[in-house]
Amino acid sequence: MLSSSLYFTLSIKKRKDGTMSPELIIEKTLDREEQASHKLLITAVDGGKPPKSGSSEINVIVLDFNDNAPIFDHSTYKVTLLENTAPKTSIVKLNASDLDEDLNGEIEYFFDYHTLDSVKQLFDLNQKTGDLSVNGVVDYEEADFYEISIRAKDKGIPEMDSRCLVIIEIEDINDSSPVISLTSLVNSVPENAAVGTAVGFLSVKDEDSGKNGEVNLELSPNLPFKVKQFNNRYSIITDGLLDRETVSQYTLKLIATDLGSPPLSSETSIILNVSDINDNSPRFSQQHFNAFIEENNDPGSLLCKVSAVDLDEGLNSYLVYSLVDMEIEGSPVSSLVYINADNGNIYTQRSFDYESTQVVQITVKVEDSGSPRHSSTTNVFIFVQDINDNVPKILYPEPSRDYTAHQRIAKFASSGVWVTKVSALDSDSGRNAWLLYNIQDTTDPSLFQISAHSGEIRSLRPFQESDQVQQKLVILVKDHGEPCLSSSVTIIVTVEDKVPEEHTSQTFLSNSPNKNNMTLYLIISLVAISVVSLVTFIILIVRCLRKQSSYDGYLCCGTRPQPEYYTEQYKPTLHVNTDGTLKYMEQAQPNAEWRFSQAQRPGPSGAQPTEEAGVWPNNQFETERLQAMILASANEAAEGTSGLGGGTGTMGLSARYGPQFTLQHVPDYRQNVYIPGSTLTPTNAGGKRDGKVGGNKKKSGKKDKK
Repeated sequence: MLSSSLYFTLSIKKRKDGTMSPELIIEKTLDREEQASHKLLITAVDGGKPPKSGSSEINVIVLDFNDNAPIFDHSTYKVTLLENTAPKTSIVKLNASDLDEDLNGEIEYFFDYHTLDSVKQLFDLNQKTGDLSVNGVVDYEEADFYEISIRAKDKGIPEMDSRCLVIIEIEDINDSSPVISLTSLVNSVPENAAVGTAVGFLSVKDEDSGKNGEVNLELSPNLPFKVKQFNNRYSIITDGLLDRETVSQYTLKLIATDLGSPPLSSETSIILNVSDINDNSPRFSQQHFNAFIEENNDPGSLLCKVSAVDLDEGLNSYLVYSLVDMEIEGSPVSSLVYINADNGNIYTQRSFDYESTQVVQITVKVEDSGSPRHSSTTNVFIFVQDINDNVPKILYPEPSRDYTAHQRIAKFASSGVWVTKVSALDSDSGRNAWLLYNIQDTTDPSLFQISAHSGEIRSLRPFQESDQVQQKLVILVKDHGEPCLSSSVTIIVTVEDKVPEEHTSQTFLSNSPNKNNMTLYLIISLVAISVVSLVTFIILIVRCLRKQSSYDGYLCCGTRPQPEYYTEQYKPTLHVNTDGTLKYMEQAQPNAEWRFSQAQRPGPSGAQPTEEAGVWPNNQFETERLQAMILASANEAAEGTSGLGGGTGTMGLSARYGPQFTLQHVPDYRQNVYIPGSTLTPTNAGGKRDGKVGGNKKKSGKKDKK
């Protein structure tokens, strides 16, 4: 049972197990402002005889809800105020109350939303106390009364408010100043307005009479505006050219002064905006843009973003980007790239290939949306960056159908004998085209070695009876790219009792169908070089002998005399093979004191740094490069075509390799080249040089270049 209450009732529900479940039900809306709490007594009685009962007191506390708005003591407040009342003077203290509690009952005071700024500047309202005070100068001639709407709101959720009206009547004193009244004013003046365009009309009135009521109106100086008078009416007109991009807003300060003594004056300010016209072209943030993308890119990849600015505003500054129609390598530019018209993002339309295209130049146009429209253009350079997508191509030895190449070598060859040279080419560039050669698999690891950078294969030791007649070499050529790509070629080296000398000396040239022509070009080139070298050598000897006699034998050509070097036994002698090719240059052993030390030897023929994987070999000495170019050019001239697919005079080398490309990519003709005054063939590899085959005396592995 529940004690009597107008707001609550007791509902009893019976559960399945027979127990009772009482529930307290609200029967009438609660109002905290009427009754903040309710005390109820609930009693439970059992069914026994005599019945037993138990009671419990329930105290229901009603929480506040923001359902009451603040209420002002008066709906209208009327006050009288003398003009020229000192600032901070209190006018009236507003008071509102709220029946709610806590935040729901806390009140703040504000000017109503529609209150003029001039009123807010003239009067100050304390937000917490509701005290309305003077904040500026009160002037009867400006306004003899004010109606101010004040809003009181609480801090509840949702907030509730109410309003009152404050009417302030101003009492006049004898201090009338001119009053400036603005009749009309344009919202904004276009920046291309002609001189003399009217932008506003106003009137000036002074409540005084006589001279005290006569008024002069002036405008702030140094502005492109002036005031023009028609009796008691005035107009504001333009007095110069306007430029919104320089000044977008003017504050016109008007000062009215009467002719009284002392003179009284008043002033007012007018905010005048300058509207935009489309008189500026878009300008790109850069003179040109560079974009970089790796080849084999996915279509739709972002290349770069071009950006431009327009000093105009609104539609005049809304920019639209587009591509200038043009053809690139026979295809329209729209098939290569796409540009987002709104933000200038440039995307690829297809995949690029560095080996066919390194740089693509496109022209981007930006246009505003004004009338008339203005536009600008800029160039975008797309640099395609190489990736390692080409495997090295082995040019020599050219494998047969079973992917093997065959080479012969004499059984009696000593260590350091040149066997063959593997030449390869990589279509990539930079590090992706740097090649390393190594022996991947071999029948006997102790028999052959390969130069990691030049690809020259030489014997490590003399052949023995126990060695197999056929030696298998699997040469792996790999580049320096990421990931590394490689190719391989299998070389079968056959050990024979006797190998024709022309085969050992012209292994590579024997593949040419114009061998005789090639030999002729070779002889002519080397004879020319030998003659020039011999003439120079003789001139130097004559000059040194003359200086030796003058300086008593101490100096010769700026160095010590070389008693044994410049003698008849050092004159070079040409030896020719049976097929007409040069054999070698024979000379006596030079004086040991004249030789260069191992560290002093220049270029690949001298001291060589330890070959490491990933290290690009040093540039070849100019003499070797010249001879290799002469031989290669002669071979091209004889065959009428280039084995490497290059243009005329290029030795078949693609321009894409630039300064990194060395002659390691060209089939090596240098095993058949002999420099006058030397006993060795030029080569890139350091270390030992091959000896003569066929019982000839082995020559020194050291070579001096002049």
